[in-house]
Amino acid sequence: MLLASFSLYSQELRCNVQIVSQQIQGTNKQVFQTLQNAIYEFMNNHVWTDHVYTMEERIECNLMFNITDQPSADEFKGTLQIQARRPVYNSNYNTVTLNFADNDIHFRYVEFSPLEFDLNSHMSNLTSILAFYAYYILGLDYDTFSLFGGSLYFSNAERIVLNAQNAPEGGWKPLDDMAHKSRYWLVKDMLDVDYEPVREFNYRYHRLGLDLMDEKVAEGRAEITNSLELIQKVFRKRPDPYMYLLRLVFDAKVDELVNVYSESYPEERNRAHTILIEVDKTHTNKYKAILEQTM
Repeated sequence: MLLASFSLYSQELRCNVQIVSQQIQGTNKQVFQTLQNAIYEFMNNHVWTDHVYTMEERIECNLMFNITDQPSADEFKGTLQIQARRPVYNSNYNTVTLNFADNDIHFRYVEFSPLEFDLNSHMSNLTSILAFYAYYILGLDYDTFSLFGGSLYFSNAERIVLNAQNAPEGGWKPLDDMAHKSRYWLVKDMLDVDYEPVREFNYRYHRLGLDLMDEKVAEGRAEITNSLELIQKVFRKRPDPYMYLLRLVFDAKVDELVNVYSESYPEERNRAHTILIEVDKTHTNKYKAILEQTM
């Protein structure tokens, strides 16, 4: 009974899984439901860390597969949308930590076959993809609670990438996406010393900023504003021509940042707006709302 109780509270993820297959015609539709169930069980029942989580502490995440091609009975191609969230201390609000679309999904799956994974080898493209994002989500989450706290999990994600270098499927090698939008670049840039200020931003923004705002709104918001300078530092240093890692940050945070400054002071709003329109030109129109806020 003790062992059963431990296993019940040891998994780390509360992962919702959806398989969309409308574009696939004239095939066995039941396989997609079976696949969805198998992925759900794999993500939620696998033990990814040495830590014990209660049910309330599990990390919420969503995986939505859009299957667009089925070249053979057991071969599938498509895209994957990944989103992860983290609760803000002493509130009922969850903040998005990851919102990413992987457009290079290609795997084989035989219905009812077990999903097997080994951190030291590339057993299947499907389980390697799933495990990569499990560790990446964990790395982001741990980084928000302690400075560079997710390093072990990013290193595990990197190991999965290295194991897959001879895999025929895309997404694992540097030349698979020169704009740094692949799994290879996601973890390489996250572990790059030149991008360390991004990880420090994740910690200060969440733990010293959002988590503080329940009791000390002005102090928490000031820390968030100061943390934006870390992103500005990376932007100006320009570690690579694409800096997609910064896009990943703002795709998750743009709407939240606008809300953070909804009751800020004019000087603070102007400072935040100036930084944001410099480092995230994609969302310039959204950031206009910061200056339009009134006390």
